[in-house]
Order: sequence, then structure tokens, then C-alpha cells
Amino acid sequence: MAKRDYYEILGVARNASLDEIKKAYRRVAKQFHPDKNPDNPQAEARFKEACEAYEVLSDPEKRANYDRYGHDGVKFGRGGFTYENFTHFADVEDILGSFFGSMFGGAAGGRTHRRPGPEPGRDLKVAVTIDLEDAVHGKEVELALTRLEVCQDCNGTGAKPGTRSVRCPQCGGRGSVRMQQGFFSITTTCSRCDGTGEIVDNPCPTCLGRGRVNEKSRVKVRIPRGVDNGTLVRISGEGEAGPRNGPRGNLYVEISVRPHDTFQRDGDDLVMPLPLSFSQAALGDEIEIQTFYGPEKIIIPAGTQTGTRFRIRGKGMPRAADARTHGDLIVYTVVKTPTNLSERERELFMELAEINKERISAGKGFFESLKDGIRELKREYFGE
Repeated sequence: MAKRDYYEILGVARNASLDEIKKAYRRVAKQFHPDKNPDNPQAEARFKEACEAYEVLSDPEKRANYDRYGHDGVKFGRGGFTYENFTHFADVEDILGSFFGSMFGGAAGGRTHRRPGPEPGRDLKVAVTIDLEDAVHGKEVELALTRLEVCQDCNGTGAKPGTRSVRCPQCGGRGSVRMQQGFFSITTTCSRCDGTGEIVDNPCPTCLGRGRVNEKSRVKVRIPRGVDNGTLVRISGEGEAGPRNGPRGNLYVEISVRPHDTFQRDGDDLVMPLPLSFSQAALGDEIEIQTFYGPEKIIIPAGTQTGTRFRIRGKGMPRAADARTHGDLIVYTVVKTPTNLSERERELFMELAEINKERISAGKGFFESLKDGIRELKREYFGE
């Protein structure tokens, strides 16, 4: 007998979304679950058929293979689909809601199974602000943290010194309990020991049975070269200690870089202004500038204008992907307009204006400029 189309089984279109597929599976599963249909011999087959369809259509890769090759693109082994192939038991609470809750008397509680034994500690995240120069050269900083550390009095066991924890009588030390109903077997975290497999009858008075206490710590962190605003630096094993002597979590340092008075960052390049006087811009000059890597000389050609750019290769930021290579330093000129001229400087600028045949009235008083203007008008209109 030919297998039915998965989309037809769930009653959805071929372009149905995952949410639509979940809703359809919930509807069909409730309708045909054998425990709700004890007098219907076809119920188990229809229920198993719906599980198989959901297993394929809820997985993007399996669904793509099915859409392309049909049932030949989905393989479940020689015997075909069985409940052992069903990988969505963790979605049971989401898919079938209160139905399975009533099946198991609410014992599952939506909790996923946690293996007994040590668990990793929580990751921590701190913010650090550094100068741009520190981002260029890298820097070691010392951080003050308050984090959970292993209790030294009970060595992380949570039991009062001189006593020890005992095996959980509810789960037999496994940390989980298994419940069977119909065709489904669900493993959940033991509610008595919370998945640890052990019970502490005499808790440590220092940590109150938790096995960990809050302590202040200092951690040295090396900030790598080339970091930028928002960079996360991961330091393995510097987070909180894990419960029951579990491994530490990680520490994440989020970097902020202070603005610099001279340099601005543009990706891997650095940009800086270079003020020039009129004389330097007009006559040219050789100027020494200070970079993060030492002094550099720039040759200013005669006639340089505001906004002229000079590129100094390899004097920018270290590239984060390969700190051995660098961006460039881009220097742009800004020609300064002199202010508060002396009388002699004013005379020289006026002479220069006359040489260039420029009419400049700014060097005279208002009334002198007005008189000159009137004379110009008379000459133009009356020939005087």
C-alpha cells in the first residue's frame, strides 16, 4: 500500500509554516491518540502516521528532502518509522498541551530532563572602557568581580562538614524519572532532588546547602589589539563556579573605546586633521606628526588646499582578524585663517592682494571703504 502524502496526513498546504504544521499535528494527535480511541483499531495507525509526518515536516532539512524526492528522500531504517525515530518529545508540552499533562497527572510539568552530575556555572558579562591608544596596542586590565565560588567549608558538596549527601530515594540517584503512557515514554527531571541524584539532609551552615557562596574576586584580562566598540572578549573559565563542583562558566568583557582628541577611527583606518598656516599651504613645508607608532614626516606641496589627504600606510588600527597587519593613517589638511593680525601683517596681506589684483576693503575702516566705493561709482558712471 502506497504511503500517504505527509501534507495530506496533517491537512496542511505544501507551503504551510512551522506554526501551522504544529497546530495541525496537535489537532490530529488529539483526535487519533489510541488512549482516547480504545475501540478504534485504526487510531494507532493514524496516530503513528501523524507522528511520522510531523517528524519530517517540522525538520527543515528532512522537509526539503521530502519536497524534492518524496518518501525516497526520507529514510527511517529498514523497518520504517517507529516511535524511536520521533525526536520531538521535548516539544510534547508545546504540541499537545494539557492533554499529555492529564495523561501523566501533571508530573512532567514541562520540565526537560537534566542529567545528574556537575553542571557548568553561569557566564558573566562586564563592561570595560579603554582609550583608543589601548585599542591600538592592547592592554591588561584588572577587573573586580562578585561571583559564586565553591564553598570552602563543604568543598562544594552543600553538606555540613563531617556529613555527606545521600542518594535520592525517588529517582535512585539517576536524577530523573521515567513515565510510560500508551506508546510514549517520557523522562523528566526528578522533582525531589532537582536532577542532582542526591539529597542533603544536613546542609552546610556557610552556604546553606547550596555548595557555593558569593565572593569578591579580581581577574586580570588581556584586551587584544584592534578591538572596537561592542567587541566581546571571551575569557574561558572565569565565570561563576558550577553547582556541585561543576566547571566554571565563562567571562565576557564588552569593550567601549573613548573618543580621542586627535584621531578618529574609520574601520581599520585612523583619520586625523593637520592644521596648516597660509604660508605653509602656499609655500609648502615638511611637517612631523606624532602617531601611535612614533613620529612621521609629511611633505606638504606648495599650493596645498584644505581637505588634501595624505595616506600613511600601516599606521592605522591593527586588524582584528590578523593583528600583524594594520590599516592606514589618513591625514587631511585644514588651512587656518589668521586672526588678530598685526599692522605689519595686515600691510603684507594688502600688498599680496594688490599683486594678485584683488580688491580688498577689509583692511580699511568702514568710512574709508565707503569713500573708496563712492569714488569707484563716480569713475564708472561720471568718468571722474
